[in-house]
Parts: sequence; structure tokens; C-alpha cells
Amino acid sequence: MPMHKGLIPREGFCADVVLRLIRQTALNPALLLPLVLLARLTKRGQDLSILHPAAFRHLKTLFYVALARWASGWVSEKTRNNWVNDKYDWTREIVLITGGAGGIGGRIVKLFEELGVKVVVLDIQPMSFEVSANVHHYQCDLRSPDNVEAVAEKIRAQVGHPTVVINVAGVARGKTILEADPGDIRFTFDVNAFAPFWTAKAFVPNMVANNHGMVVTLTSYASWLTIPNLVDYGASKAAALAFHEGLTAELATRYNAPKVRTVIVHPGPTNTALFKGYYQNTDFLMPPLAPESVADAVVKHVLTGRSGHVVIPGTGTMLSALRMLPDWYSVPVRAKAQAYMQNFSGRQVIEDVNAAYEDESHEKEAADNAGESTVLVPDA
Repeated sequence: MPMHKGLIPREGFCADVVLRLIRQTALNPALLLPLVLLARLTKRGQDLSILHPAAFRHLKTLFYVALARWASGWVSEKTRNNWVNDKYDWTREIVLITGGAGGIGGRIVKLFEELGVKVVVLDIQPMSFEVSANVHHYQCDLRSPDNVEAVAEKIRAQVGHPTVVINVAGVARGKTILEADPGDIRFTFDVNAFAPFWTAKAFVPNMVANNHGMVVTLTSYASWLTIPNLVDYGASKAAALAFHEGLTAELATRYNAPKVRTVIVHPGPTNTALFKGYYQNTDFLMPPLAPESVADAVVKHVLTGRSGHVVIPGTGTMLSALRMLPDWYSVPVRAKAQAYMQNFSGRQVIEDVNAAYEDESHEKEAADNAGESTVLVPDA
């Protein structure tokens, strides 16, 4: 399953393709600078500038905008990485993936496996595909910090210390605030928001000690745009985003580990069983993603060994500004999005989540059973 290459994504021609073309041409200072220099330093260019002064002004303006955009991006990239470099030896790194038995997480597992990278999978479900001896599969209930720590001890003893942790596992119940039982809401937050804390507490201390490692967190467009029937999901993903931002700051300021990388990934709606029935009529602007596209984006960025902010498709970046816009625009946008969930029938690995929480001993039992087979469902 090789990574996709080429200008046109799996989803076909869309607004993201247009934006990439603009960035690579009209907003590329490396292409615009020679044109500006030719217009200023050559006789032919000077003559054309005199004949077409407005065009020359527009060219200069475009160049300055492109240069400012490039400079801002360069400084941002350096700042995200604390202005320090680090090297990754992928023959020695260990990548841990939650929710890796299938879906997006499973595809991430396959890509790393093909690259010969050692992989650890945490998932309450059995693997949905065959894997090599380089993939190690542990059962783990991510709702339980005790279970996560118990499994972590086995992983450290049997495989080694993970140097990359990718938080993919997630759930969506698809109910309104009043329809959702307390168990639905707790379940959603336990997996989507709290589990990254438990994996961080289990595996980040070794990264800090060695000043080397990476934590990747998959959130969603829903962390920016909360819509009816996905309020608990959106709130939990916003919490996961806050986790990423806070971890990034603490690693640099509290633990003196500037080389430990953090990556946040914002995928749009993805064609997986978790979001079956989800519909939006914005296919050109924000097309539904193939799980392979999200996996490709995650793995490509992890292989850079750099902290980062990945939005796929890139047009979704505009949603991050929604809270800054006036209510006459943002309120109707959220209300209009209610149609997306009318036919939602996403897969639920656990139907009666209340029963799981009624048993007060579930965390102890989960810890006792750590690692007997191979976290809950893989996200979107």
C-alpha cells in the first residue's frame, strides 16, 4: 500500500488542488523574484514596466506578499521546533499507534510496517489484517489509566520504549446533548480527550529523559466547528487540541526537552465505518477523505521528524477562524451543518456504554488483563 503521489489526490480535483497550485506559483517567491529582477535590471524589463506600470505594481505586491508568507512560515516552523534539530533513525525508532487494528490507524500501521519500522498497536479489537513480526499487538482499554500503565510496562519489557506515540483512537456516538446518556458522554471523553493524557504519562517521561521523541494527536475539524449531534465529539476533540498545545509548551518550559516533537492533525470527514451516514454537500471545497489519505498525511509528516500542524484537506484551515467571525455568520454556519448528521449510523463497538461504567471494578479488571490479546475504536 504505497503512499499516494501526484498533484490530484485520491478524492479527485478539489479546491485543495487549486490552493496548492497558487502556493507553488503565484505565491512562490522563488518564482516571482526572477521576474521582479528582470523588470528592474534588464532593458526589456524596464521598457515593459514603463508600458505596463499597473502590472509591475501588482507583480511587486504579489512578491512582497509571497515573501512575507514564506518568512512567516519559516519562522513558525522553526518556532514549533524550538529552533533545534534532531535526527531519527527509523531502523531503531518504535512507533506506538492507538486504535491501530483498522481504519485510519490500521493504514498507518501498514505504512510503517512497509517501511520496516517497528510498530506497537494498542486496540481492544483484534487486528483486521495480517501483520509481520515487526508489529506488536496489545489489548488495552484506553479509558483506564491503570490499564494503560500496565500495558506500557509490558511494552517496555518486551519491545522497548516507544519513541513515537500516535493517538488515533476515537469514538463518536452521534446523539444530541439531551439524547446522550451520561455513559455516552463519558465514553466519548474517555477515548477522545483523556486517553492521550494516559499515553503521555506512560511514554513521554522516557522521551523527556532522552530529549528525543514525538507525540502525534489526531483531532478533527470538529475541534473548530461543533455541529448538532456531535457536540460531545467536538468538545472532546477541542480538549485533545488543548492537550496538544499544552504538552507542546510544557515540554519546552517545564521539562527542558526541546527536541521532543508534537504534531496535531486535523482531518476532515473521512469515509470510515465510524462516520457512516455522515453527509455534507461541500465535496469540492472539503471532499470526504479516503482513510488512506489521512494515513499518508500522518506518516509523511512523522517521517520529517519535525513538530507540525497538519490540516487535510487544507481548505479546512478556514474553520479555525470561525470563533473570531461575527455571530451573524458563525451561528448560521453551525445551524446549517445539522443536516450532515441526519442519516448518521456510524459503527459502535460498544452499544451499551452505561453498563461498562456501572461496574466500578472495570478499571481494576482491565489492568489485571493487560496485554492478554491485543483501545477502543479507531477514529474516523
